[in-house]
Amino acid sequence: MQFTKMHGLGNDYVYLDGFNHPLPSTDDELAHLARTLADRHTGIGGDGLILALPPTPNEADNQLPGAHARMRMFNADGSEAEMCGNGIRCVAKLIHDHQLVPTPIPNPLLIQTGNGTLSLAYTTDPDNKIDQVTVDMGAPILDLPDIPVDETKLDTDLDGAAYVSMGNPHVMIYIDDDEPLEQPQRGRALEVHPAFPNRINVHFVRVHSPDEVSVYHWERGSGATLACGTGACAVAVAGVLTNRTNRQITAHLPGGDLILEYREADNHVYMTGPAVEVFTGTLTPPTAV
Repeated sequence: MQFTKMHGLGNDYVYLDGFNHPLPSTDDELAHLARTLADRHTGIGGDGLILALPPTPNEADNQLPGAHARMRMFNADGSEAEMCGNGIRCVAKLIHDHQLVPTPIPNPLLIQTGNGTLSLAYTTDPDNKIDQVTVDMGAPILDLPDIPVDETKLDTDLDGAAYVSMGNPHVMIYIDDDEPLEQPQRGRALEVHPAFPNRINVHFVRVHSPDEVSVYHWERGSGATLACGTGACAVAVAGVLTNRTNRQITAHLPGGDLILEYREADNHVYMTGPAVEVFTGTLTPPTAV
């Protein structure tokens, strides 16, 4: 089984090509494979496993017709997530650079996810390899039951927090200048807080100006990561809704910067950032399931 190691701003995953290679057929096998490959001591290492697959032939809920590919994403603990903003940019790069769909490769690419079909426009470098991708991440979900957040179980540790779903749930904790931005113990506790029935991605945010923020991420199922694309999008939305930031911002993440725009015209969030291939290799038993 062939694999590719890729990252978006250090948010790294192992990628498998489901167009040309058979993959495990059950969710349990894929969850085990994700845990095995993502282990940074005994596996390849990463924040999880992402599959690039042919699109679902029959239009499923929230999936637009004409998609070019489908993405599935598993966290390092084997749990499946709906979406990964940094991961989907790398899926576009994998499809384009490895020619997983017939040429000429469409631009934008349409990729099915657990949060519907998303459109990805990209630019290429002098070697005709994708370097930057702008993802139309769609409209945020703001109603607490739909995120989901159980309002009856919120407590004082979440005073002043903001909640947004970008197809997966996020909580934003705003940090004063005299507080540390990196708060892994608090992130670990909030991920499994009783108010969040599906667990939650936790983001500690310091606002530098209406156009600029810094963010520390604690992702459900993976822990502290160098970047979280959907989380950065949620930060952009929350900043507008709480009158902290403008509709276009630069988010400084531990792994680098993302450009984010929460457009008033269509209520969609647009995320622009890099996608990087690190290396490729071959899995052999007993590593592969």
